[in-house]
Amino acid sequence: MEQKFIQLYDEYTHSTMSRRTFIDRLTRLAGGTTAAMALLPLLENNYARADTIAKDDARIISEYVEYPGGESVIRAYLAKPKDTSAPLPGVVIIHENKGLHPHIEDVARRAALAGFIALAPDGLSPLGGTPDDQDKARGMIAQLDGEKTRVDFEAAVTYVTKREDCNGKVGCVGFCWGGAMANQLAAHSQDLAAAVAFYGRQVNAADAARIKIPLQLHYAGLDDRINQGIPDYREALDASGARYELHMYEGVNHAFHNDANAARYDAKAAQLAWERTVAFLKQALV
Repeated sequence: MEQKFIQLYDEYTHSTMSRRTFIDRLTRLAGGTTAAMALLPLLENNYARADTIAKDDARIISEYVEYPGGESVIRAYLAKPKDTSAPLPGVVIIHENKGLHPHIEDVARRAALAGFIALAPDGLSPLGGTPDDQDKARGMIAQLDGEKTRVDFEAAVTYVTKREDCNGKVGCVGFCWGGAMANQLAAHSQDLAAAVAFYGRQVNAADAARIKIPLQLHYAGLDDRINQGIPDYREALDASGARYELHMYEGVNHAFHNDANAARYDAKAAQLAWERTVAFLKQALV
């Protein structure tokens, strides 16, 4: 797919652009309504493609749980290995700006198969939970109070840490909006032991100086919007002596790990990034 279409979709999903404006611009860019409507299913997430691991996979146990957030009860999807006798490390999986959807639940199951207790909170719980409509979910994300939402995810880390089946060490992995939240948790959570951020907005220099835990960062080479913040982030992390890895995946787009998105998913980069994530967390959370 031509990059101009992906860039327009990225602008749409990370701004206040209305769907009508997006469709109008896509139609003009594609040269007509028929071409635009053919592109749309490739640009948008298709959650029918999300399950790489079946919900009823016999190797894992999964369920929906609730935990107390800052001011609200937060609903979350939890997955863990079925056959285990010793306590396991935990990982909080943080969704993109469309809420807790099937792809993120699938990522939690992948983490469970890798040997973690995986918790994927619904950041939209205070507003009634993630709706099926992706555009509505995106609008709801914009309504959230940033600090209160961070506290809700800090509470997720604490919840997993205190579980009897957890070894007391918990990391987080966030994607897009969730990548920004992972950076925030690295700076603010008292219980977090490691953080992984996929193409997430960086924290400011003052918050970067607070990061004392291992940090792994994944960026997409074509993601100009997010990548413009990398130099300042690296400078701040270096100045504070932070322990971090930064991986750049050239020639791929923002959201390259999301296999529910045909236009932006890159299988090779996604696999490598996930392998690096699992290895990093296993080393940090033993």
